[in-house]
Amino acid sequence: MNQKTVNAIFARFQQMEPEPKTELNFTDPFTLVVAVALSAQATDVSVNKATDKLFKVADTPEKMLALGEEGLVPYIGSIGLYRGKAKNVIALSRIILEQHGGVV
Repeated sequence: MNQKTVNAIFARFQQMEPEPKTELNFTDPFTLVVAVALSAQATDVSVNKATDKLFKVADTPEKMLALGEEGLVPYIGSIGLYRGKAKNVIALSRIILEQHGGVV
């Protein structure tokens, strides 16, 4: 797929839904990325229950890394595939810090 086609698709999406909404709870781009990563094969309701508590203690890449995989598990253990998701959330936090200066 070329860039022209991608742009045309996104233009159609924007025309149909100028202000898209999500059921996921988030406060900024980082918390949205984390919520989306956790939502794979899970309901938005289950993700929101987990992130309501999680984001009170780890709402930045720095705080998420400080929590670590094992520290993250108690918050997301109710979500399916939580071990792999914990690994991925820590990895994405590290990438955001190291390669993007902490900015999503």
